[in-house]
Amino acid sequence: MKIEFYKYQGTGNDFVIIDNYHNDIKALSTQQIKTICNRHFGIGADGLMLLGKKDGYDFEMIYYNADGNESTMCGNGGRCLVKFASKMGIKRSTYHFTAFDGDHQAEIDDSGIVRLKMNDVHKIKMAGSDFLIDTGSPHYIQLVGDASSVNVYNEGRAIRNSREFVAEGINVNFVSRISDDEIEVRTYERGVEDETYSCGTGVTACALVCYHNDNGFNRVEIQTKGGQLSVEYDKLGENFKNVWLNGPAVKVFEGTVDLSNSVA
Repeated sequence: MKIEFYKYQGTGNDFVIIDNYHNDIKALSTQQIKTICNRHFGIGADGLMLLGKKDGYDFEMIYYNADGNESTMCGNGGRCLVKFASKMGIKRSTYHFTAFDGDHQAEIDDSGIVRLKMNDVHKIKMAGSDFLIDTGSPHYIQLVGDASSVNVYNEGRAIRNSREFVAEGINVNFVSRISDDEIEVRTYERGVEDETYSCGTGVTACALVCYHNDNGFNRVEIQTKGGQLSVEYDKLGENFKNVWLNGPAVKVFEGTVDLSNSVA
């Protein structure tokens, strides 16, 4: 079976995208998705997305982790899929699409930056001195003095596989403050089971934790391994509303993959 694919990346968080707007692909197996995302035996990516058709929306986002399992919301993936939808002829000033965690809006500005509206968040939970927050995917956040010096693989893997989180998994973020409105974030992602260059829902979660205006508009600049993102939101008490994730989304290449003899 041969399938046309497109490779996109958003600050180094990379994805294989397949156009399934006309429902030509009835199903991809867990093994096939895992093989496609494998960096040695396949195309290589942090995840795979299908662009689907859904009544009442511009499109539907279906997202799979690199381990082949369907997963929750992916912020950078959503931004890449919006850019892909535009390339495929779905042109809108404001996009409306649906994903695992519900409905989203998005915009593409004149410089190609994609703004993605995330869901409201109503409370941040504590885990000792660390934080738990769901921004479409679950995140564990630890504030550190210097994120660049953290062994993200070892420390993130230990938290992700701890007794509390091993069953469902959790993404683990290490955050250091650069200034009141700028942070550095490094993330260990479940499903990839390694550090990724960037994580959209992760930087969103970290930006909410690192607010600097307790009663109004916040904009936080985020430095990741793969580049710069920003998150804007209104903080009203314990509620975070009008949350927007902003950053680049770039096509890398396109091609055809033969899944007839998929191995991983």
